[in-house]
Amino acid sequence: MEVKGKLIVKNDTVAVSEKFSKRTFVIKTDETYPQEIELQLTQDKCNLIDGINLGDELNVSINIMGRSWTNPQGEVKYFNTLQAWKIQREAAAPSSAPAPKEDLPF
Repeated sequence: MEVKGKLIVKNDTVAVSEKFSKRTFVIKTDETYPQEIELQLTQDKCNLIDGINLGDELNVSINIMGRSWTNPQGEVKYFNTLQAWKIQREAAAPSSAPAPKEDLPF
């Protein structure tokens, strides 16, 4: 699955434990009703967003992850994570301005 939008938040990597780290970021979609979507990178994918700037248009490939948890009262809770695994900058639209003409001496 792929999500497209402009990068509006880029957080630092957080070491959750000695063996697990994660990094979150938020993109804003360009739709009639824009959505601000938080995505998560984990482990060796945390650096995928390095070098990408706020305001950049992105195509992000994601997996939807879901899990359940039973609290001490016996109630089952469900959680979802949008896990990013590939990030690409959106190609800039080609300019519609005509190419300048060269003045050649002949």
